[in-house]
Amino acid sequence: MLIEIKMEKQRYERPVIRRLNVGVMNKFGTRTEYEPVTHIDDNAVASLIKEHGSPLFVISEKTIRTTFQDALRAFNTRYPKVQFAWSYKTNYIAGVCNVFHQMGSWAEVVSGFEYLKALKSNVPGNKIIFNGPDKTVEELTLAIDNDSLIHIDHLDELYTLTELAIAKAKKPRVAIRVNMDTGIYPMWDRFGFNYENGQAWDAINKIVLADRLQLVGLHAHIGTFMLSPSAYGVAAGKLSELAIRVRDKFGRKIEYLDLGGGFASKNTLKGSFLSGPDTSPTFDDFAETIVTAIVNAGFLEDELPLLILETGRALVDEAGYLLGSVISNKRLSDGRRATIMDFGVNILFTAFWYDHKISPAQDFSHHTEDTVMYGPLCMNIDVVRENATLPPMKRGEHVVVHSVGAYNMTQWMQFIALRPAVVMIDMKGKPHLVRKRETLANIDEQEVLPEYLRAFKL
Repeated sequence: MLIEIKMEKQRYERPVIRRLNVGVMNKFGTRTEYEPVTHIDDNAVASLIKEHGSPLFVISEKTIRTTFQDALRAFNTRYPKVQFAWSYKTNYIAGVCNVFHQMGSWAEVVSGFEYLKALKSNVPGNKIIFNGPDKTVEELTLAIDNDSLIHIDHLDELYTLTELAIAKAKKPRVAIRVNMDTGIYPMWDRFGFNYENGQAWDAINKIVLADRLQLVGLHAHIGTFMLSPSAYGVAAGKLSELAIRVRDKFGRKIEYLDLGGGFASKNTLKGSFLSGPDTSPTFDDFAETIVTAIVNAGFLEDELPLLILETGRALVDEAGYLLGSVISNKRLSDGRRATIMDFGVNILFTAFWYDHKISPAQDFSHHTEDTVMYGPLCMNIDVVRENATLPPMKRGEHVVVHSVGAYNMTQWMQFIALRPAVVMIDMKGKPHLVRKRETLANIDEQEVLPEYLRAFKL
């Protein structure tokens, strides 16, 4: 009797000759192990894609809360008065914002659009910080009526705000944004008033002596993806010096110092010699430097200002994942493998900045090859990774892109492809749809077609 045995057809992997590059020795030797990422918070990647489509953004609420608690601990153990304000420009998905608000974060916004989103989420007006250089008269009026903290960016805004205060017979609560030399170049001097040339002190004098506005705070945002905690020590010291000068000259207390955001996440910057986890400072590093500068500045015990932090990227980046699928593989003219994915720089804007970690979402062989990963867009700059060491993947298989929680869901584009859904996995491992997949109706509903253009004959 013959027994028929059906065997799965093995995947063909062409023979290649590769230059041996053992890299830096470590306690594990020289071999790099690759592990598939098949689940996110106990949810199968394949199941999430099957239900919500590919590509798909996934956010881990558990990671957000864990990261936030780590940041809060770092500052609370060093300073008695700390307040975080969630940066809406980093990720303004309402589900994400409300997780931070549930943990006590205020809202920090840089536009009228974001301000309205914060109000819609029921953030009290007096817990909204309004930053940015482009605040309209209508938006400033709304902020005044809601008793929000308005951070003044330039003299034109100062004078407009003063006129509104006179007309409304109110004294809005304000701070000024201060830019300064912290040893990081190029210096972020486009926004706010400069410390070194006296612009900041001039603005302070104008505000206090006119007595139309309440100067309650000082604000600095010295840069983005900052890898040098010492720069924050310089900024905290200079803001503290201004606050003490206000006390000594006018007998008035500055209620808070806002050190802005800019803390680096664990992503790896393009061109970096070492990986992000090896180079990014910890929350403890930032906290130690900032707090040391403030407590040694000369404040009396009852004068210590509230320390506000607008940290965005470092709190949410690691909580975000992008799930995607392989469209095709091909060989480039120089022999390199190229893999085309169903997501590109239209929804992964940070691919211009980072070499994102990308993991296969299914088991694979030990064979790996340097691969260029492209998106699906009809443009040559749509490169997800210029060089990633990955195993061969066939059409329809999935990948997980790590640390995409910051800026991708606010800077994504509706270009060629519609934007994907966003799912948040709660603390119990249950996925929730927090943003629907975009449809053609979402695009068409904003368009107005004149009647004379409706009819045509081809």
